[in-house]
Amino acid sequence: MEIYKELNTAASKEFEKLLNSKLSKNKIEEGKIIEGVVTKITEKFVFLFIEGLKSEPVLDINELKTLKITENIKIGEKISVLLEKIEDKNGEVLVSAIKAQKIKGWYELEKAFENDEPINGKITSKCKGGVIVEHIETGSLMFCPGSQISDTPMKDISHLMNEPQKFALIKLDKIRGNACVSRRQIISSSKKEDKAKIIEKYKVGDIIKNAVVKGYSNFGCFFNVNNEIDCLVHLQEISYSRVNHPDEIFNIGEKHDLLVITVDKEKLQVGCSIKKLSPDPFEHISNYELNKPYKVKVVKLMDFGAFCELEPGLSTLLHSSELSWTKKNPSAKKMFKVGDEIDCVITEIDKDKRRVAISHKLTIQNPYEAIEKNHPELSTIEGTITSINDYAIYLKLDGYDIDAFLHCNDLTYAKNAEEELKKYKKDDKLKVKILEIKKDQQKVRVGLRQMQPDPFDYFKDKKLNDALTVTVISSDNKGLVVKPEGCEMEFIIKKSQIAISASDARPSRFVGSERIDAAISELDFSKRKVSLSIKLLEELSNAKAIKEHSSPLSGKNLPFSSLSDKLEKKEKK
Repeated sequence: MEIYKELNTAASKEFEKLLNSKLSKNKIEEGKIIEGVVTKITEKFVFLFIEGLKSEPVLDINELKTLKITENIKIGEKISVLLEKIEDKNGEVLVSAIKAQKIKGWYELEKAFENDEPINGKITSKCKGGVIVEHIETGSLMFCPGSQISDTPMKDISHLMNEPQKFALIKLDKIRGNACVSRRQIISSSKKEDKAKIIEKYKVGDIIKNAVVKGYSNFGCFFNVNNEIDCLVHLQEISYSRVNHPDEIFNIGEKHDLLVITVDKEKLQVGCSIKKLSPDPFEHISNYELNKPYKVKVVKLMDFGAFCELEPGLSTLLHSSELSWTKKNPSAKKMFKVGDEIDCVITEIDKDKRRVAISHKLTIQNPYEAIEKNHPELSTIEGTITSINDYAIYLKLDGYDIDAFLHCNDLTYAKNAEEELKKYKKDDKLKVKILEIKKDQQKVRVGLRQMQPDPFDYFKDKKLNDALTVTVISSDNKGLVVKPEGCEMEFIIKKSQIAISASDARPSRFVGSERIDAAISELDFSKRKVSLSIKLLEELSNAKAIKEHSSPLSGKNLPFSSLSDKLEKKEKK
């Protein structure tokens, strides 16, 4: 202890000098990366010597296996470690080789990020939203989003796994220790250099042969030229005719010649035109006449019609409404195919709007005009049932592409029209009478019952208050069902119309087959309506008997006895 008491002695000063010189060589600080020399290797641990530490730090062998450097570790080799603790609670030194490597790798990434330099890496695994990339030099792990793997969509990236390649650092979070890289940026930058060289090949006025339709948008169509560059043909440069969308004219994969009209070396873009390769067809549109048939070529089929060419470059729309006279929703896709030459009539030429309208159905005779001429109203014709619904039959008329309308009320003169409708089925042949032709509305109405004598003609020579002899068919609480003699129609006499006297107005008095007289109380030929009444006939007969001063016995010849009482009252007066 004497050495500490006497610090001014020669021995104390010499010790202080030696200690200071030793510590000045190795500055030991926690959180710094230092190098240690391997002194001993066991199955589980590696012992290191670090000058300036009071004890030897120990590394777990598994840590070195993770770093894949166990094969190169020998006694006397140097290993970089991070000094975490000079002395923990157990008095041991804590070091980490993995953390040292991560920090070294982070320094490398920082340097590359600041200098905007690419780094070497390889994709080691997939993860949610992208892939994990390992920095080849330091082993640091980085994240690459799926959108940054390539400049084109890729379903399979197995060929990129574990392959050394360049990546660009696009984000570095020093606080969290996260790094984000991009392979796409490297590809795009290299392509940009190549594209600049390709752009130099083209100049305004060049004609590009066999460019392939690659895709389109609402503002134009993109063409692939020799698999080295994509060119845009703007919507206005596609055709001299009006084009709403490129898919009206082009199909993916088609080949077309292009004329270079612009070259932008800064944006690395080439603009082309198709319509300028041919003269403007509207310059000689006067060669075509309205309402005259011409041959046109179908170039594209759409849901709403077909695009056709009167001549190369002069396209026009054949709308679906101009395809057929009879079909409600005709489909151009079912009627034609691309390349067909069909007959059409020019219906409109608008030079200002550069529009030509055509019609295919005008080249075919209007079947409604033909049927009006050959089979006017009230003439007969045969047809085949094509469909039946709850209230009508549709009949395809022989010799015409027309489906006529046959309402169930025009099937029979009887009142059970819906029951009559059930007797018919599809493909049945019927002979009908044409009732109405509406050429403008493209409708034909026919009738079946009009082919038979009209039982309503029985009332042609009848008038109101006329007496009829009828036969009782049946009776119920509502009244009587009767049938006039010589008539095929049945009528209902309501309970209130059976007799003047309420006691006599009982339908149960009749069991059927009785012959009685009744008067016509209502007759409307336009509505085909007839009402019969026994009560009315009784009132008419009573009035006549009273007027003629008949005797009381005359009332006995009437169906009921109420008249006798009236005659007796009149005599008393």
